[in-house]
Amino acid sequence: MINWDEFEHIHVIKKLKQILHQWWNIDTVFTDESGRLRGLDKNSQAFANPLTGALFAKDTAVQSLGELVNKAVDELKSSTSKHAIKKWDLTGFDVAVVPIIIENDFMGCVVSVGFLKDMGQSSRVTEIRDRLSAFGFTKEVIEHGLSRIKALDDQNRTHFIELVELVSQEVITLHLEITSREDRIRELNKELGSRYKYDNMIGKSKPMQSLYMLMDKIKTADSTVLIQGENGTGKELIAKSIHYNSSRTGGTFVIANCSAFNDNLLESELFGHVKGSFTGAIKDKKGLFAMADKGTFFLDEVGDTSPQMQVKLLRVLQEGTFTPVGSTETKRVDVRVITATNKNLKEMVERAEFREDLYYRLNVINLRVPPLRERKEDIPLLVESFLNKAAGADPASKRIITKRCLEKLYDYHWPGNVRELQNEIERMVVLSGTETKLTGDMLSPKILEVSDASKVQGARVTGRLKDALEELEVQMIREGLRRTGWNKSKLAKELGISRAGLIMKVEKYGLDKRKMAAAAAAIKVAK
Repeated sequence: MINWDEFEHIHVIKKLKQILHQWWNIDTVFTDESGRLRGLDKNSQAFANPLTGALFAKDTAVQSLGELVNKAVDELKSSTSKHAIKKWDLTGFDVAVVPIIIENDFMGCVVSVGFLKDMGQSSRVTEIRDRLSAFGFTKEVIEHGLSRIKALDDQNRTHFIELVELVSQEVITLHLEITSREDRIRELNKELGSRYKYDNMIGKSKPMQSLYMLMDKIKTADSTVLIQGENGTGKELIAKSIHYNSSRTGGTFVIANCSAFNDNLLESELFGHVKGSFTGAIKDKKGLFAMADKGTFFLDEVGDTSPQMQVKLLRVLQEGTFTPVGSTETKRVDVRVITATNKNLKEMVERAEFREDLYYRLNVINLRVPPLRERKEDIPLLVESFLNKAAGADPASKRIITKRCLEKLYDYHWPGNVRELQNEIERMVVLSGTETKLTGDMLSPKILEVSDASKVQGARVTGRLKDALEELEVQMIREGLRRTGWNKSKLAKELGISRAGLIMKVEKYGLDKRKMAAAAAAIKVAK
């Protein structure tokens, strides 16, 4: 099923409808497979011809238009034509009907209203005036509406039909893209079964499943683990999962952030100190390593430690011993150490910024946490979890996110990863007030900007029609090539043209990948 309300807001469709408004005062609407008007806001929609809005406000006219559309569709089924232009007897002017066919199934129509199909039909003005008078419209409304109705010559009619067919094709393309994405998620869910959590970790994507499998293998081991990943990917959550699925689950899980302290304070935090060892040491203090005895110690941001601290960490890892600050007594502990960093330790070793022996001691088992941009299939699961958390103990207050809003979340690159997504959902819930649905316009400006930039930008609506159509064609092909990874066969199918035809247009507009890269390089050099 098509969600017609979604397509009313698509940028390309809005711009195509705007061109039809600007050039011929023609209004374009959708009907579903039953001929009912869809995606139409009678209260707020601005009509190119006020008569159209007045007619759509009357149930008789809406029913009549639905019957006309159904009749046109029946005739097209036995015809080779892709469109029909019919006289709307109830009003006297003409209507264009373009069916929306998706995988051989009739899903609805694009319907354009409020024109005369050729220049020789201007004599129908009297007929139109009489029929509209029967609806009770005032003379002023009728005459103003009549002044907006244009008769189209052959050339204008051809361009007009091309634009209406583009609207239909854009609906088909966008519907297939959304359906394909949903199918991929369903297929992935089917392949992976019901497992999408590892304790509190969430994700069904292949990178996360690989991570779960590796974590399953190491849960009975006692080796040190190095977790590498960008900020916000959930490294601490992974460390907790390793601990609570290991044989040390009955012991203490201790966390220390190495970047939060200078060397002196960090040494005291990790190893403890004795009374009087430095100013302010008014009593003995037990270090975090001692607290983690028989348990797990998670050292976060280990890449920020100094060379001196690295030596002391190496000693604990190799021998299980340490000396508190100001003491001469050596302490022994039984601790499993898990470390994490967002830095590339291997490169730091090559630059002599990190001890090579410590690196190999930490990196017995390496876990790489995928950034969110590499596992976008998990976004719906993560959003659902965050919405459940926001609802708390009151499930009835849980918000629902719209498909269009979810699509915008997919488009964003998430430099802050899962943490940034969680903050975004929390922000939307707070700002939504009493609204039960989270919609795209509630998203942060940074996400909306990226989402808009990934769509085809609007064509201009002034100047020569031929130039405006070519400009729109260039934009659609350029963005389509980028979206499909320069897969011309796939894009040609989306655009409804032959692969050879697409190649000719790519050559015509200079959209070949190599030429575009060379042009970009030339611009960069010129700057």
